[in-house]
Amino acid sequence: MSIESRASWLVALAAVAILSVSFGAPLLVVVALRPIAADLGDARAIPALASSLAYFGAGAGGILMGWLAGRSSTRLVALLGGSMVCAGLALASGGAAWQLLLGFGLLVGLLGNGALYPPMMTYVSLWFDRRRGTALALVSSGQYVAGAVWPALFERLIAAHGWQRVMLGYGLFAAATILPLAALVLRPPPASLAGDVAVTGPARPAQVLGLAPNLALGLLALASFLCCIPMAMPAAHLVAFCGDLGIGAREGALMLSLLLSMAFLARQFWGWLSDRIGGLNTVIAGNLCQTAGMAAFLTTQDEAGLFLVAAGFGLGFSGIVPAYVMTVRELFPAREAAWRVPALLFLSLSGMAAGAWLAGFLYDRFGFYAIAWQAGIACNLAALALLGGLALRRRGAPVLSPG
Repeated sequence: MSIESRASWLVALAAVAILSVSFGAPLLVVVALRPIAADLGDARAIPALASSLAYFGAGAGGILMGWLAGRSSTRLVALLGGSMVCAGLALASGGAAWQLLLGFGLLVGLLGNGALYPPMMTYVSLWFDRRRGTALALVSSGQYVAGAVWPALFERLIAAHGWQRVMLGYGLFAAATILPLAALVLRPPPASLAGDVAVTGPARPAQVLGLAPNLALGLLALASFLCCIPMAMPAAHLVAFCGDLGIGAREGALMLSLLLSMAFLARQFWGWLSDRIGGLNTVIAGNLCQTAGMAAFLTTQDEAGLFLVAAGFGLGFSGIVPAYVMTVRELFPAREAAWRVPALLFLSLSGMAAGAWLAGFLYDRFGFYAIAWQAGIACNLAALALLGGLALRRRGAPVLSPG
């Protein structure tokens, strides 16, 4: 017996489509970082901060919106999120620094993607038992579908029409896409099968990995914060980094699309792997690959080499975030997922926000990106130390099989 059905996969595919559009919004700042900075006094920290606030807001909003979705419906929350993404891009297109920061931080981030990404991950996990890791990997790939589709198109549109018009137009497109999908497809998840621990999760545990449950979650979330700092650095600054090396904006946008396309393709493998070796082991493997990728960015500066490194980085890091969600679902009861998953994703997205901002700050201070890449590697090593300690504690402790 299983709760999985064709409807489960329809819901998962609708979630992918929604997130592939909603996460196009922060990519606008990435692709347009240099022209936005030029219009705002040539300081890259401002558009980099807007990108950071979008991720931070999505994480913080996920806690609030996860709570709201648990007490109303995911459909209602998603409708709110799609409307706010549109409103945020419309505000940011005004061109002033405060409009950019408020539009991306509050509307696109907190009330927009905050209502779409963390609640959607929790929601889809309730439709699956046997292939939950695969489904979570698919849904979280919406970010990378966005990265594969939008950067090259944004670069051409921005060159032809300017970043402000493109922002406004994309906001209207986002509303026209997200709102009908949310209204027509999203519905209450199926009831859990009685006694199926793969669906309901373990009973409320006295300890998790030999620790108090909230402490165990806190350490997992801290590790996710640390490993998401380097995850965001190349994605947020690759186009600008290429420009500094004399590589054109078109090539830089294509490189970003390649990185995120490879992340999308590899994420399906990482989801398959997490169904077989568990979430925590998958997180550790992904972090090892990400560390190697950051080291490669530090040592490569020619165009052909960077295309290769971007592809390898995308292949390596893409399984980390859904594997964290898988780990939470393995260790904690399903009834706690509505707040534990968004709480962990808040730290993950905050790490992405910190990484995008930190790379811009360090660039403005030193005039090159090598220091930022080095800082990212240090954060990744710290995350691996934490995860290794948790993995050692897991020996002898019962962990729920993913099914």
